[in-house]
This record gives sequence, C-alpha cells and structure tokens, in this order.
Amino acid sequence: MFTLNCKGRLLIAASPLVMGIINVTPDSFYAGSRVEAINEVLKRASAMIKEGADIIDIGGQSTRPGSQLLTADEEINRVISAVEAIHSNYPDIFISVDTFYSKVAKEAAGAGASIINDVSGGEMDDKMISTVAALRLPYICMHMKGTPQTMQDEASYDDVVRELLEYFIQKLETCKKAGIHDVIIDPGFGFGKTIQHNFQILKHLSVFKILEKPILAGLSRKSTVYKTINTTAEHALNGTTVLNTLALQNGATLLRVHDVKEAKETIQLFTAYSKA
Repeated sequence: MFTLNCKGRLLIAASPLVMGIINVTPDSFYAGSRVEAINEVLKRASAMIKEGADIIDIGGQSTRPGSQLLTADEEINRVISAVEAIHSNYPDIFISVDTFYSKVAKEAAGAGASIINDVSGGEMDDKMISTVAALRLPYICMHMKGTPQTMQDEASYDDVVRELLEYFIQKLETCKKAGIHDVIIDPGFGFGKTIQHNFQILKHLSVFKILEKPILAGLSRKSTVYKTINTTAEHALNGTTVLNTLALQNGATLLRVHDVKEAKETIQLFTAYSKA
C-alpha cells in the first residue's frame, strides 16, 4: 500500500500498520498507557512487538484536553532514555516520537527514533517542518485546532471535512517545499473536535484518499468511544475495535492504538474480508 524511508530502512506496508502507544507520562488520559521506569518501558515494548506492532510511538507529554504544557527540555528528560532503551534492545522495531517540539525531534532521532509524530502539524514550533526535512524522516502531520490546552474551546467548523482537506492540501505543499518526502496525514480525532465532528470525519475518511498519502486513525479508547457507549477509557476496547474497523473500511492505513493484539486481529479479519 505504501512505503516509508526511515533512515534508509524501508517500512513496507502491504496491509495497514499498527502503531503501539507508550506514554512516559504520569497524566495521559488512559492509565493503561502510562509507564515511567525504563524496565517498564522495555516490558511494554516487548509485549507490543510480540503482538505484532509495526511501530512503537513514544510520547513524553500528555496532549489530552486541558493538559499541562511541558517545555522541550522536560519532554527530552522523559523521552530520550526510553527511545534509547527500546532502540538498543529492539533495533529492528521502528520508533516514532510523539512531539511538537523540533528540539525533541532532533534529540529523539539521534537516540534512535525514525518517525516524527507531530500533533500540531508544525503549528506549535515553526522550526519543526524544516527540522524533519533536515533529518530526512517520515512526518506524521496531524490536524489540531488551537493547542491541547485550548482546543476544545475552538471546536467550531462550517464543514469539518472540507476544512481538514484544505488544511492538509496546504500542509502537504509546505512539507514538499521543505523537502519532506514521506508524509502521513492524521485528521486528529478528538483534537479540537466534538464527538459529532469525529464521527463526521470517520464517516467521510475516504475523502482524504485524494491526497494520496497514508492515513492514520487515532481513535483508541478516546472519549468519542467511551462517552458514546457510556463507559470509561478502561472499558472502551470493544468500542475502539468497532471504530477501527470503520476506519479501515474508509481508508485508514495506520492504526495508532493502546491494544496491539486486538488491532492486528482487526486488520487480519478486515484483510480477509476485503479479499473475499
């Protein structure tokens, strides 16, 4: 379906990929994703790799609505040792770093990360896109309205799908001019969107195929899932699987998840169904 050049290594996606989430934070919205000690990071990474993760995504800063903003140096103190440990112990796994700071991206790349996952699409650090271009790494460009601290106060659109499409057309042109060759687009479910907006984006996700780029769906255990079915993030795995299936049907080529085994099974079943 697509390939990503990750520091000279090709990540080839003949079918949709799974990105496993590891948060080296004490305050991410889903408690099950939080780890801090390096031995726990390695234990979590090992389990995800055994379950079939294609990418491990390391984040050092919660981006849930209203979260506390950390500095780049604070984020580096959390993230770099985790990236180094995973890269050293599992050199074959592709590591992405979830950051909107160019300084963190550069440090993480030096530690072994080979993909940059930016929830702000370069809006929170005007050096990010040029930094990623210089690093020659794939770039996950997400749409977010405002910042994690303000985004839910800015969740207003005339036509959310059209506005996101226009945003990505502009961002892809910016990335191309900067010299970024591999871009993955992420509509940013929950980032400055209401639950209704999220379902509208999911329903019309196939519209973004016109951009001819891989599409990441990050729906795992989010409030769109658990509030709709009146439960909690801890009990939202089944709902996540349902929405991940719909995302695959509508064109998602990468699932960012807390639960790797279940996502891999979803892809296997969806692939078999598609080929029938």
